Amino acid sequence: MKTQCHTKEDIVKLIQEKDIKIVNLCHIPEDSRLKVLSFAAKTKERLHEILEFGERVDGSSLFSYIDPNKSDIYIMPRVETAFINPFSSVPTLNILCKYLNENGKPLHIAPETILSKAEEKLHSSTGILLKALAELEFYIIYKQEEKVFPEVPGKNYHETTPFAKFENLRNETLVTLANMSVATKYGHAEVGRWYSETGYEMEQHEIEFLPQNLSKTAENVTIAKWTIRNTCTKYGIAVSFSPKLALEHAGNGMHIHLCGLRKDKNIIADSKGNLTDVAKQMIGGILKFTPSLAAFGNTVPVSYLRFISPKESPMCICWGKRNRLALVRIPLWWNFRRKLEKTGSCMRTFELRSPDSSANLHLLLAAITLAVQYGFKHPKKAMKIAEDLNAEKMVKRNKRFKALPLSCSESAESLQRDRDCYEADDVFPKRVIDGVISKLESYGDRDLRKKMADKPEKIKEFLFKYMHCG
Repeated sequence: MKTQCHTKEDIVKLIQEKDIKIVNLCHIPEDSRLKVLSFAAKTKERLHEILEFGERVDGSSLFSYIDPNKSDIYIMPRVETAFINPFSSVPTLNILCKYLNENGKPLHIAPETILSKAEEKLHSSTGILLKALAELEFYIIYKQEEKVFPEVPGKNYHETTPFAKFENLRNETLVTLANMSVATKYGHAEVGRWYSETGYEMEQHEIEFLPQNLSKTAENVTIAKWTIRNTCTKYGIAVSFSPKLALEHAGNGMHIHLCGLRKDKNIIADSKGNLTDVAKQMIGGILKFTPSLAAFGNTVPVSYLRFISPKESPMCICWGKRNRLALVRIPLWWNFRRKLEKTGSCMRTFELRSPDSSANLHLLLAAITLAVQYGFKHPKKAMKIAEDLNAEKMVKRNKRFKALPLSCSESAESLQRDRDCYEADDVFPKRVIDGVISKLESYGDRDLRKKMADKPEKIKEFLFKYMHCG
């Protein structure tokens, strides 16, 4: 349950009223999973101390680019984020925290700080605020059983019970998220469904969120993954957000829809419902930096196996209307609804289809923000990129499509080439970029597909290794 806490005093009062026994200080580090530090909510004095000063933690265990010799950092509660933990066996209050350095300032290398700086840089130079929503895909994994209503592999889209087994679990997740004030748009069964040789079945689902500012979007997705995993655990079943679980079946993406607001007006579409030049500049900037954006949005080797099969996954660097194989897609808008012109509407968006749940979403959204800013700063170049990489026009011109990166190694090389853009004005600290490149290179996956081409058992073993990434 989401609380209405705005001050430390509100938190203390809530703890007393709800007989809260544990306070969890939650935070989101480099691996983008929710972490907790737990305290017994015993006395007012201790509560005030926690809420006023936060706590000291080992930053080198949370971030690979913190020196172990100088690893102490602080986590500081943000009281407005407090919510009742729906999964704890004792009454527990979760509070999201920010990272602070030894001087009590925002931690330079923290993903949340990097995203905040990217947003501020864009807004101060253009007056534009970006909002985003994510589409989170996942497979529910359960023991195969005899079927009364047999399902068809790969035909699970919008299926319902009894043909879709976990509609109720997905809906329970939606209610749980709503109670924590995580704004979702809808949930549904997705395309993927298949049976493994080991006796397990995989049923794919999706939860889509409502547009929020970028920092809120990143937090919502992190909380949602935590919620989905805990809900599945409650029922003794597994869930995977892995980009690819089997080569011949649909993978899990995490599509990102973007809209831009200037003076609270959506700049993506004009009054006639057409894509604006400003939106094309945004798209051009993103297309230019697509290979290095993969370093933040596709961070494990199996991410790149998702790009090799046309199962509603992008394969080439291009954009187009409604085309689900395009990297950037312009979805169908409600152009016949004039009420869409209302202040702050984000119903007209464009969609980036390459990211998956291995991403650190704070870093990915920061990188996307800087790519968008490039489009605004270099409008002619960005417009030409958008013109040249329009999928429909490329087909007419018989123009060759450029493929997305094929490995972590390739995306690391692209990030190395583009790092000056990300490091400009110290948005991305140098050691963060060094750390991302080092991790991507450590996989040594450049010729992975060739090495495993005729080794199906090796492929299965490799895919299983990343089943719980993200």
